[in-house]
Amino acid sequence: MAMDLSILAAVISSNIDIPVESGWCMCGEVGLSGEVRPVNRIEQRIAEAEKLGFTDIIIPKNNATGMNTKRFHISIHPVRKVEEALKLLFG
Repeated sequence: MAMDLSILAAVISSNIDIPVESGWCMCGEVGLSGEVRPVNRIEQRIAEAEKLGFTDIIIPKNNATGMNTKRFHISIHPVRKVEEALKLLFG
């Protein structure tokens, strides 16, 4: 599911009692070994997040390959592993 990474971030946020900063969103499927797998229609998802006012989005690295990110006005953060996403979100 494309919301695996979001659910995981919400659970971790609750567990460590640190909120995810306003303006961040994410999409990606999470594998058992912590890899962030690509999702369908990534450019449509990024455009929708931008329309909703998000400033940053975390996406699977494999989805970013060959994508023209310059047409978006949202900061795109490609990651390969869950650990990379958590460092972006929680430092």
